[in-house]
Amino acid sequence: MPDPRVRTALPADVPAILGLVRDLATYEKAPQACVATEADFEQALFPAHGHPTTFCHVAEAGGRVVGIALYFLNFSTWTGRNGIWLEDLYVEPQHRGSGLGKALLLSLAEVCAERGYPRLEWTVLDWNQPSIDFYRSLGAEPLEEWTTYRLDGADLESSGRQ
Repeated sequence: MPDPRVRTALPADVPAILGLVRDLATYEKAPQACVATEADFEQALFPAHGHPTTFCHVAEAGGRVVGIALYFLNFSTWTGRNGIWLEDLYVEPQHRGSGLGKALLLSLAEVCAERGYPRLEWTVLDWNQPSIDFYRSLGAEPLEEWTTYRLDGADLESSGRQ
């Protein structure tokens, strides 16, 4: 990663990562929905057995973690290859405009380039105009013909029994 402020997350970063995820949940007006624990992130990012299912790059300023890009691999049947799904990109408000968000996204684009992944994808809330403007400034285009669906909670449980 060429920007020295961005690096791959380490196990010691888990508390900061979870703190930033909670800050993001508050920003997205859903703090009650963030029920993840440090143990959840440790298992996903740094499992004792097997391979990680989730990955994270962190941005540092002043010797502490102030931004995250949390991602996992997806798969396109049309390209026949993996890509990256960016689950969360978040930079503390006081560090926005410093280039850290862009550096985090570029670090994922580098992973895609190094591994031959043809896609880097994510979603953004329709009301989050600052993020939409930021992504468009980087050349990202919305996939307006696609609608994201979710099945969770009781509906997911009952669907699994049918």
